Amino acid sequence: MADRTPVAETGCRYARSLVFPQAVEVGLAVERLGTSSVTYRLGVFARGEAEPAAEGGFVHVVVGRDSRRPVPLPDRWREALTTLL
Repeated sequence: MADRTPVAETGCRYARSLVFPQAVEVGLAVERLGTSSVTYRLGVFARGEAEPAAEGGFVHVVVGRDSRRPVPLPDRWREALTTLL
């Protein structure tokens, strides 16, 4: 069976309001690429604004489906995520 990627940690800091249906832009970067985990950083911006309305991040840990223990990131993931470092 395929491995799973549960979210181990998540957080967000809000600086200003956004209102539906306001257009937003989201920036995503990899902050840390570990052996079995990846830490993402993101910013949510009102379209065209330089300062984020919210900043956050989350950590994914790749675990074996049966063992539920951390396993190494798949090579294809590591290759793709490296471009976001």
